[in-house]
Amino acid sequence: MSENPSIQHLKELREQAALGGGPARIEAQHKHGRLTARERLALLLDRGSFREIDAFITHNSTNFGMENKKYLGDGVVTGWGTIDGRLVYVFSQDFTVMGGSLGEAHARKIVKIMKMALKNGAPVIGLNDSGGARIQEGVVSLGGYADIFLQNTLASGVIPQISVIMGPCAGGAVYSPALTDFIFMVRNSSYMFVTGPEVVKTVTHEDVTFEDLGGASVHSETSGVCHVAADSEADTLYLVRKLLSYLPQNNLEDPPFTPSTDDPLRADDLLDEIVPDDPSKPYDIKEVIRHIVDDGQFFEIHEAYAPNIVVGFARLGGHSVGIVANQPAVLAGVLDIAASEKAGRFVRFCDAFNIPVVTFEDVPGFLPGTHQEHGGIIRSGAKLLYAYCEATVPKLTVITRKAYGGAYDVMSSKHIRGDFNVAWPSAEIAVMGPDGAVNIIFRKELAEAEDPLKRKAELVAEYREKFANPYVAASRGYLDDVIRPRETRSRLINALEMLANKRDSNPPKKHGNIPL
Repeated sequence: MSENPSIQHLKELREQAALGGGPARIEAQHKHGRLTARERLALLLDRGSFREIDAFITHNSTNFGMENKKYLGDGVVTGWGTIDGRLVYVFSQDFTVMGGSLGEAHARKIVKIMKMALKNGAPVIGLNDSGGARIQEGVVSLGGYADIFLQNTLASGVIPQISVIMGPCAGGAVYSPALTDFIFMVRNSSYMFVTGPEVVKTVTHEDVTFEDLGGASVHSETSGVCHVAADSEADTLYLVRKLLSYLPQNNLEDPPFTPSTDDPLRADDLLDEIVPDDPSKPYDIKEVIRHIVDDGQFFEIHEAYAPNIVVGFARLGGHSVGIVANQPAVLAGVLDIAASEKAGRFVRFCDAFNIPVVTFEDVPGFLPGTHQEHGGIIRSGAKLLYAYCEATVPKLTVITRKAYGGAYDVMSSKHIRGDFNVAWPSAEIAVMGPDGAVNIIFRKELAEAEDPLKRKAELVAEYREKFANPYVAASRGYLDDVIRPRETRSRLINALEMLANKRDSNPPKKHGNIPL
């Protein structure tokens, strides 16, 4: 029996759409070590779950011979599918079609899928592989970008938005990813920059490569634009799937609960020994985190950027939590411009999506120096302070060692609506470290002492005993308890369950004015 001609025609059109720019360009994409738009979606989504829409859309441009360069789908694949059975909306730019360039129809498809995601309360994931605005369409393509930027902004804080950079991303194309919650990049394969190497050379006479200007290493280590970098496209897409396992579908839902076989009452004796007796000796806060969270699993964000503070996702008793932790192994865990902004943005994301924030504090203060002051450490530190003050999700804080000066206030203290604040016996909570405090308080006495070094040592020991401990703060109610380190896991899980129905709100307003 012969097939219905109309059905045959449909099949041919679908096959044509699936080929994108054609076999030769697909082969070229593979030669560069990159997958096609559809191959990427197959790796990202649950098998067989993708449902494409707008596969037959084409552009309407007739300038510069464009009427002879029409491809079904117009260089972007859009639709929805599932990740671990949960709905997500996706768009995947197709570099085999006119370099993935964005024109009016291309932009309209992306905006349509973003509006559907917002209306139905599910994450949107963009796989970016584009040469930028389609020059042949002129200002219409710029308008298309602006339409996307508006949707990014309207969706911000309502649904999770994830951008995956899988090739070049230049000019106006970089601002949509920058407006989303998380940016993933592939090392030695993806690039982001406002102006490319050729323009840079013309204007500033700098000779720079694509990788050195805007590669994954630059953006994950130096600029902080990239949140997660991986070595291959497959690894990158796997990490996107993993990140989503910690996130709710939208701002009205709680994050997913994942039952764990890790005993919620597990006590880890190693934690009792992990903080050195010498307060100037470092230790790795990530080891502390791994010994407390479920199964030692910690999904770090911004791992290589501002490593003096650590942020990421984990689970405690099956509950998804965001973790912020000073890292004494890097710059003694001090807060600087980059660390403050990194942690502030992360706290605001967690607050937007109902993810409790667990803070591990060991901070000697803010980094001094003209570079920091002139760079705006006051403003940047205020961003972190603002984020913690504004957050209404459950906020749990563990002071492991130092909590000095204004940094004590900033790091989710009881005074800025911390819900559960505890300290280890090794905690030192004071205006400043004993050495600096003695130099100021006893300046005259030390100048007149027969043996200034001996007298200073005595005064430092006295100050440490009186002030550099957790018990003064506990006596004021600034701490809810002083606990053995080995109890930390069970106490945090218990506190999370106690705070499950927490209600808190901010005064009615259009929005606050965070010190940007």
